[in-house]
Amino acid sequence: MSQSDNASAGGTSTFAPADINGLGAAGRPGVTARDGAGAEPGANFETILRIPVNVQVVLGAAVMPVANLMKLGRGAVIPLDHRVGEPVDVVVNGRIVARGEVVVVEDDNSRFGVSLTEIVGPSGSDG
Repeated sequence: MSQSDNASAGGTSTFAPADINGLGAAGRPGVTARDGAGAEPGANFETILRIPVNVQVVLGAAVMPVANLMKLGRGAVIPLDHRVGEPVDVVVNGRIVARGEVVVVEDDNSRFGVSLTEIVGPSGSDG
C-alpha cells in the first residue's frame, strides 16, 4: 500500500522530507535534514507538541444591524443562537474539534471551563 493509499484509508503515513524547488530537506539550499544538530526523531515530535494553538469556546453568535449595535450600552443583553443546555463548540485554530458543556472549574469557582462531550472528526471540522 502506498503512503497516499494508507492516508486515504484513515491510517497514518510517514514520509521523508523532499527536495522541493531546489531546496534541501531543511528548507534551505544544500541543507539536508541530516545536517541538523543530530536531533533524534523524537526531539522533532516534542518540538511540534510545544507549538501553541488558539483554543476558543463559542457560546453562540448573533447577527444584528450596525444601527442596533451602536445602541448597545452597559447592561444590554445580546441574545445568542445557542440555548441554555446546548453544547458549546470548542474551536482550535479556526476549526471545530469538540463540543461540550460549560461548567464551573472545581478549584476556582470564579472560572468557567468546558466538559467535553463529543470529539468532532475531520469531516465535521470544516466549519
